[in-house]
This record gives sequence, C-alpha cells and structure tokens, in this order.
Amino acid sequence: MPFIEMSDLTAEPLKPYTALNESQLLHYYEPQEGLFIAETSKVVRRALEAGYSPESLLVERRFAERREELLDMAGEAPVYFCGGEVMQKLTGYNLNEGFLCAMRRKKLPAAEELCRSANRIAVLESVVNPTNIGAVFRSAAAMGVEAVLLTPGCCDPLYRRAVRVSMGNVFLVPWTYIADSEREWQECGVELLHGMGFKTAAMALRENTLDIRDPALRAEERLAILLGTEGEGLCESTIANSDYTVKIPMTNGVDSLNVAAASAVAFWELCMR
Repeated sequence: MPFIEMSDLTAEPLKPYTALNESQLLHYYEPQEGLFIAETSKVVRRALEAGYSPESLLVERRFAERREELLDMAGEAPVYFCGGEVMQKLTGYNLNEGFLCAMRRKKLPAAEELCRSANRIAVLESVVNPTNIGAVFRSAAAMGVEAVLLTPGCCDPLYRRAVRVSMGNVFLVPWTYIADSEREWQECGVELLHGMGFKTAAMALRENTLDIRDPALRAEERLAILLGTEGEGLCESTIANSDYTVKIPMTNGVDSLNVAAASAVAFWELCMR
C-alpha cells in the first residue's frame, strides 16, 4: 500500500475527511453507493471484518507502527500520515487515537430479504439524533437483535457520530430502510411487517398498555419492536395498527426514558430473556 505524508489539509486526497459533509459523502459516487468515515482502529477493524471496502486511511504518525496488522487488512488503499497537530486541526479535538478511514458503502438489501430468517427485529421510526441511533445499534448488537429497520426519516446509521457512538456495532447488526417515504410508512408500514410474518410491539406511553414483562410478548415466535422519534414517540397510526402497545414500568414518577435507554431495556426483556 502507498504511504503518503500529508501536511496540507486542503489537499485533494483529504477532501473526504476535511471538506465534505455527511450528505456529500453519502452521494459521493451517485448513483452508486457513497462513502462514510470510520474513526478509531477498533471501529475500522469491525468495518473491514464486515466487508466494507476502504478508499483511504488517515493515520496520525505515532499510531501507525502499532496498527501495522490493521493497515495490512486495508489492502491497496492509500494511507495518509500526518502529525498530531494536523489531526487536531482536522477533527477540532484530540482523538484518543488518530485513526480515520474513508469507506465505501454497501448496497442495502430489501427489508424482506434482510428479515427473512430473523425472529427478533427492531424498527426505528424517525429517530433523528445520530447519538441515539449509535446507542440503539450498540444495544441491539449486545442484546441479540437480529436486524434493524429504519423509516426514511431516521438519521443515517453510517453518519460519523452514529458510527462512533455505536463503537462499530452498526457493522455487526444487519440493517436497511423500510418503505420509500415516511408517508408510505405511516399508511402501510405495520402491514408490511405483518406481511413479513412479524407481530408488532409498539413502545408507547399509554394507559391501556401491556407490561413489557408480560409472557405473551416473549412467547411470540417473530416479534418486531417499534421505537419512535425523540420526544413525540411513535405516530398514532403506528400504534393503532400494532398488535401490542407496550410500556416499561417505572418508579419515582418518571414517565419516560430516552429512546436509546428504552431500546436497551426492551431488547433485554424481549430478546435476551
């Protein structure tokens, strides 16, 4: 692989790291799949092991010798080196480890194909915060969720912050989008899940809900756990069309949990147990 020393942040090869926003990276090779940026050697390793192809790497010089095996995994992708001062200017903060990789996205499968053999899946509706998306994927990987479906209004799981927060677990859980628009999801999204053979459990704050510990939920052979956007939660049509409306019991007058925290509880109770 070529090793290239870099000191100019405006250099053309560094544009994916320095000059392109998330949307521009997403559409970099349009109509083909675009790019995303993975940070830290742990995250990059998980992406490589999951079959993502590196376009290039940007590595702080002092970390290069410690990661020779990982650099070898990147094959023929060019490796750009820079000093710590350059890396700090690039990121705006001190990284614990100066190791970045621009990677090619994969073509996403259809939801039906992705979930064909799954028994427990998560469906995220309009979850827009990349920190929450990353945290949900980390919980999904830890708690045995077999696939994650996202409505079109969700934040991209391969946005830089989402990948970082997930600790690379976004590469361990298969995912794709369901429906072509939020309108289509609201009109027939739950029916699409039913058509795939899933019973649906809508996580919602309602009075007439089923306790998440109810044995009927764990007894379902195939279950889709639906989680809604920050603040407002699931839309009314999603709740109305679901087989179950489910609530997590809480104490001390607390009425809700952040969607990332709620997902961890739901995945533990409905997948691990």
